[in-house]
Amino acid sequence: MNIAKDHWEEIYQNKKFEEVSWYQDIPETSLDFIDNLDLEPEANIIDIGGGDSHLVDHLLKRNFQHISVLDISELALQRARKRLGGKTEKVTWIASDVTEFQPLEKYELWHDRAVFHFLTDEKNIQQYLQLINEAISSEGFLILATFSEKGPEQCSGLPVKQYSVDQLKHLLEDNFEIVEIKNINHQTPVGDIQNFTFGLFKKK
Repeated sequence: MNIAKDHWEEIYQNKKFEEVSWYQDIPETSLDFIDNLDLEPEANIIDIGGGDSHLVDHLLKRNFQHISVLDISELALQRARKRLGGKTEKVTWIASDVTEFQPLEKYELWHDRAVFHFLTDEKNIQQYLQLINEAISSEGFLILATFSEKGPEQCSGLPVKQYSVDQLKHLLEDNFEIVEIKNINHQTPVGDIQNFTFGLFKKK
């Protein structure tokens, strides 16, 4: 039994996307980063923990042709596929725990606004760092957002690991150049403010 998978399936079973704390109709910070990258339409892009996020909708509107969405929750992916209707076949859907993910290709862009801060065990953190180092192409890009040191200590009933700007820089500096990193506030559907450390990195 995968306890983490069961937890997230229950979350998506009981809440609409518009009710979850991470809801964004337009993921502005991510899109601002992506729009400044000048990626080719054929670039391989993966959204980690994408669930039924609207990021994929906006990527399709920008005519990207090789988009993958990974999430531990099959129900979340089903909801996204239903929303996209006939466009769903343009996306590769991957139901997997990221710590068990074995990519078969390299990615020009790896986007994660949802998963990394839930990895609180040092072994899993190191697995993730090794994974992105291997999966992101040379001179490819990483967009990584975590709760900051001023952000929540828990999310959706689970503990998270917080990262300051300097901590996230230090964690990635061996294999990635820092393009831009900043703190931003996200307002949840109930009006709470969550502070994120949001970074754009380029693979060395």
